Amino acid sequence: MSEVPVIDLSKAPGERAAWDRPSWVVYLWAVCELLFVTNPWQISSSLRIRVLRAFGAEIGSGVVFRPRTRVKFPWKLHIGDRSWIGEGVWFHNQDHIYVGHDVVISQETFLTTGSHRHRSDMALVTREIMIGSGVWVTSRCVILGGSQIGQSALVRPLSLVDGTSINAGEIWGGNPARRLAERFTTADKNG
Repeated sequence: MSEVPVIDLSKAPGERAAWDRPSWVVYLWAVCELLFVTNPWQISSSLRIRVLRAFGAEIGSGVVFRPRTRVKFPWKLHIGDRSWIGEGVWFHNQDHIYVGHDVVISQETFLTTGSHRHRSDMALVTREIMIGSGVWVTSRCVILGGSQIGQSALVRPLSLVDGTSINAGEIWGGNPARRLAERFTTADKNG
């Protein structure tokens, strides 16, 4: 029987390569995130957004950012106008996450741009996430790095989008997510 290797994690490259900022900025962000963004109290959405912007997040006007959210690196978060970010959403963005305008990301959804080279040294590997305008990512979904969700697509609850591309106007669901239907019928599109 052949021996299955074990990767020595003490020799794995660290994640600091994804920081893109001095360590004091990352640590200061961690404190501000805890006090103003992750905080479960129903403090003002506009206060959350001001703090995120102060650390470099690009957030459009009219955005709603609910409590208990997490943002790994605000300087790698881009959200368009009038989007809604639900309670408990986690942007684990070691790479950039781009969210269009009028997007809903519902409660407890986890978006992560990072993974590891699991066959060699467990070094961090990142890929950005692109979410088009008008998309609805429903509750408790997982969106992995490399995912591209086209305009006005819908991802059903508890789905895993594993780095694939979803075309505009499609409904996807499951684990892994697969195409289920069109979001809008011909009658919906014509008025």
